[in-house]
Amino acid sequence: MKIIKQQLKFLLLVLVVFGCTKEDDNTDFVNQIEPPTNISVDVTVTQDNTGLVTLRPSGEGVTGYVIDFGDGSEVSELIGPGEDISHTYQEGVYDVVVTANGLTDETTSITQEVVVSFQAPQNLVVEITNDPALSKTVNVTANAEFATFFEVDFGEVPGADPVSANIGETISYTFEEAGVYTITVEALGAAIETTTYTEDFEVTAILQPLASAPAPPAREEGDVISIFSSAYNNVPGTDYFPDWGQAGQGSGWAMFDLGGDEMLQYVNLSYQGIALAEGTTVDVSQMEYLHLDVWTAEAVTDIETSLINNASGTVTEAPATRSLTANNWTSIDIPISEYTDQGLTVSEIFQLKFVGTPWAAGTVFIDNIYFWKTPTAPSPLVGTWVLAPEAGALGVGPAVGDTGWWSCDAVCVADRACQYDDEFVFGSDGSFTNNLGSETWVEGWQGGSEACGTPVAPYDGNAVATYVHNQAAGTVTINGTGAYIGLPKANNEGELPNVAVPESITYDVTFINENTISVVIESGAGVFWQYKLVRSGAPSPIVGTWVLAPEAGALAVGPALGDTSWWSCDAACVGDRACQYDDQFVFGPDGSFSNVLGADTWVEGWQGGSDACGAPVAPYDGSASATYTFDESAGTITINGTGAYIGIPKANNEGELPNVAVPSTIIYNVSMENSTTMNVHIESGAGVFWQYKLVKI
Repeated sequence: MKIIKQQLKFLLLVLVVFGCTKEDDNTDFVNQIEPPTNISVDVTVTQDNTGLVTLRPSGEGVTGYVIDFGDGSEVSELIGPGEDISHTYQEGVYDVVVTANGLTDETTSITQEVVVSFQAPQNLVVEITNDPALSKTVNVTANAEFATFFEVDFGEVPGADPVSANIGETISYTFEEAGVYTITVEALGAAIETTTYTEDFEVTAILQPLASAPAPPAREEGDVISIFSSAYNNVPGTDYFPDWGQAGQGSGWAMFDLGGDEMLQYVNLSYQGIALAEGTTVDVSQMEYLHLDVWTAEAVTDIETSLINNASGTVTEAPATRSLTANNWTSIDIPISEYTDQGLTVSEIFQLKFVGTPWAAGTVFIDNIYFWKTPTAPSPLVGTWVLAPEAGALGVGPAVGDTGWWSCDAVCVADRACQYDDEFVFGSDGSFTNNLGSETWVEGWQGGSEACGTPVAPYDGNAVATYVHNQAAGTVTINGTGAYIGLPKANNEGELPNVAVPESITYDVTFINENTISVVIESGAGVFWQYKLVRSGAPSPIVGTWVLAPEAGALAVGPALGDTSWWSCDAACVGDRACQYDDQFVFGPDGSFSNVLGADTWVEGWQGGSDACGAPVAPYDGSASATYTFDESAGTITINGTGAYIGIPKANNEGELPNVAVPSTIIYNVSMENSTTMNVHIESGAGVFWQYKLVKI
């Protein structure tokens, strides 16, 4: 088997060398291929008292499987993907071990219990439920003694083959239509006899959204005219349900409340309208788009949105139609030019109209109706950026988020230090500059040796260039021959030297936070170069002084992240612990960390206190000489220094004091809610999650 895997690895290398012209002819990525994942095995057994069991393994990234049958017999030969193997067992319970081989020497193993009994399955327990998130989808789970697997006939298609799964697992099935169906579950084992359960079950459709529409971005007041949205100031006095005779078309309307989030609900949509207050119009000629979010179950396939203008008493209108995705929010941005190109004047809009297709056949929910334009404020790109000096910040793969073809690891980052200090400078005047210094990474197609060297024209930083940042589209266009982001060779037409040197390159850009961006370019069909850039000289977002948020729930513990059912400091507790809620956690720009506790803090019994305010107790008295490391990509803060901590002193990675030794290092998990709020948690022992909410002061 070792020989087979090495042959597969060699074949992959050959395919890479002769069938691909990606980055640097570098085959290091072969050794970075992930081991097999999502390994499982379907188990079936013949119902003839022979103990004959069939095992069909499956998984991702697998070249073959080896099975240890768990009964002391020899392991199987190599089984190919999609194949199965049969084995005869005596009565008993066996732990079958399935080992999946990958393209490299990496393997993944799972253990599956197999029950072989010549008794009929007993104590069959079946659970049938409607899926809470998927419309007309039913989940079935079955457990029984002496059973190996179970089969389900969902009763929708007469004569259809039943669906099977291992006992204890869940089968999901989506029906074409809602209604009552007779669902039959049969538990099977090695015995000839089986056990059956039947239930008439009502399958339900989800007819309303379960989640709110995507939150609109923050916009300056002059960049948006809002008709209906909680994110902006709406045009006052607007009537969202004017009576235009729609009731005669079978239509109705209501304000739908989803956990406090209100949205418009139009029932059996034929046509419905929105009317601004009497005598009110809005001029949208300086806006670029009309936005709306629409949710529908299934019946409405398209929505027509018309703008209605009333210029000097003459009413005119123009429509625009968009398709809808069933059981999901469809976010729609209609260019205002689509209306003006039809001859519509948009300087005095006083009504909007919605028409459903098919006519009066289904319900829609609409939220976030507003006109908007590209922000007039300076681009948030203004400043100097560099590649993030971390593994994975530079890579290429077949899809966004996939850098499986090649990714610059930690060793590569060090080797390419001359590239990771290259600066990409976005000026507030729209200028763009590559500052490369005396050295950068020079590739073979540039006449270099895949090493640091003198920059080569036209990619030597001398380009006179500009940029256009389209925040709405999430793109930045660099104009100027020789100007680029990330790597010189990747552009919209392909990769140099296989294409002409471009005069302009457009990248997709996404802000991870104000000082971190993700940049992607598809350089040829299905070739996605991906860069992570950080703002040069930007301080860590955690630098500053933080305290526990003075609110209920900011200090808590529970059995899982987000679950604080064991104990949570409520409003009364916050008042009682004022001496703790003013404790400061200070992260210095130089990597220093301090606990500033003042004259008193909360002292617990294990510290010799009485679970009340008192003088700080060493080593948790703020005297620790400590440092911190913030790994933004991993979402962790490491505090180094005996007696230094975040939140409460007793919780650390090994458990809770005094049951464990006082640690010299503690690692916390952290997520930034915004620039002044972060959520911190630590698992102090298996399944014990202390959770803190901190605010910057």
